[in-house]
Amino acid sequence: QVQLVESGGGLVQPGGSLRLSCVDSGRTFSTFVMGWFRQAPGKEREFVAAITWSGSSTAYATSVEGRFTISRDNAKNTVYLQMNSLKPEDTAVYYCALRRGGYTNNPDSYDYWGQGTQVTVSS
Repeated sequence: QVQLVESGGGLVQPGGSLRLSCVDSGRTFSTFVMGWFRQAPGKEREFVAAITWSGSSTAYATSVEGRFTISRDNAKNTVYLQMNSLKPEDTAVYYCALRRGGYTNNPDSYDYWGQGTQVTVSS
């Protein structure tokens, strides 16, 4: 059974960095696409980044490309999101998600979700 648990969120100043982690305690995710999404108050959930099961292919939203890096460690059943040069507009609840299929940036196509972790960028 898939159970995704995010961690690593918090309060950071503009220009700072955070690394989010998402562990699949059900130990099932090694062959699936993993994605990160975020949702700010009053806004729809939006795609941030995704990575294929092998880690050989990644995709990013235009708004985070060059600042965020997604990676995975299948031996640890963990996917990471390294966030650098954070901006106030990056403030949101960040969710990891698992998809039993190929890559997509459509959140409706992901099968399992974590509970989310809050990221706040403010001085």
